[in-house]
Amino acid sequence: MCGIVGLLLKTPTLHASLGELMVPMLVGMGDRGPDSAGLAVFTEQLPIGELKYSLYSGRQVCDWAVLLATAQAELSDQATLQDNGNHAILTAQIAPDVFKPWLVQRYPQLHLLSAGRTLDLYKDTGGPAAVAQRYQFETLKGTHLVGHTRMATESAVTPAHAHPFTAGEDFCLVHNGSLSNPHAIRRKLEPQGIHFETDNDTEAACRFLEWRMSQGDDLKTALEKGFEELDGFYTFLMGTANQLALVRDAFACKPALVAETDDYVAIASEFRALAHLPDIDQAQLFEPAPEEIYVWNV
Repeated sequence: MCGIVGLLLKTPTLHASLGELMVPMLVGMGDRGPDSAGLAVFTEQLPIGELKYSLYSGRQVCDWAVLLATAQAELSDQATLQDNGNHAILTAQIAPDVFKPWLVQRYPQLHLLSAGRTLDLYKDTGGPAAVAQRYQFETLKGTHLVGHTRMATESAVTPAHAHPFTAGEDFCLVHNGSLSNPHAIRRKLEPQGIHFETDNDTEAACRFLEWRMSQGDDLKTALEKGFEELDGFYTFLMGTANQLALVRDAFACKPALVAETDDYVAIASEFRALAHLPDIDQAQLFEPAPEEIYVWNV
């Protein structure tokens, strides 16, 4: 039992309130997932060539000023960094195949959570309310987001095992449910050169779908392949740079509810996470059908 939340703001004037609207959604799912929480926020797109790297230092906070100075000296003198406790977002014109080996060599204790032109990612152990306060989620701005509260059932409680999971650039996934064949998916993908960082079943789904997109599928086609390959009970909520997508397996036993108005699309495991949203009494409310693909564009 975990909690998922998603929010896409159709009205640009609301983008500055994304975090403020989301925090009650995430906290409202705390009973479903008290072990850890995470959030992927999609912001305005950076210029071509620039990327944002979300970093996590563990319980011992990194000296981010030193890291930035080192990155400016060795990689790009135009690099910038926004730190937030033991998380930070480094922005620079540095390609992933350059940045990732540099990070492993220079700062092996750091974890790279995500990369992309729009994506900022935070995740940590602890209850959702504590994690939201720790990283000031209420101040976050952007177009859309994907969030998760985790109750661990099949792997350890660590920040690495927390959701959202990411793969590639500007793609993330959160999951309520359990897959029965993650090891088969790993055996399929590892010969393709795809590296796994945890033993979490959700990572297998995330990397499978991103791999399909890297092979030329759009998100909808990748999800259709997922219905064929991914076995188990699941509700998946995914974010890309310009889309929010939701699917449930053929049995649809993992809950989800969608509320849509002219201003937003909001998704949660239970209605109580949506009750505070503006004009919720006028929203179109529906439960997603099994093996139906729902995609909303920014």
